[in-house]
Amino acid sequence: MSMKPGIRLWSKVSSVSVVVVRPAAGEVTLTCGGVPMIEHEPQNAAATAEGEGPLLGKRYTDEDSGLQVMCTRGGAGELAADGRPLQMMNPRPLPASD
Repeated sequence: MSMKPGIRLWSKVSSVSVVVVRPAAGEVTLTCGGVPMIEHEPQNAAATAEGEGPLLGKRYTDEDSGLQVMCTRGGAGELAADGRPLQMMNPRPLPASD
């Protein structure tokens, strides 16, 4: 799937929705719960994904491809790029305001 910054993707198997912050260097398939994500909100998303999913407002990255997404709606199902689980990014500390 070709991705651009700002594109929104939805899961077909849970309520998860993400926004692409940095697209992958090449073509990757972004999945949630093992099912490819789609570019339009499904009318009847079947809640079949299991396990912990992404958390609202957190960023997730795939170091191999450079893909970075931000979760805009949490739910069940693990995010993965070409079968590699995405890792939650640690927030950068803000500078001290002395």
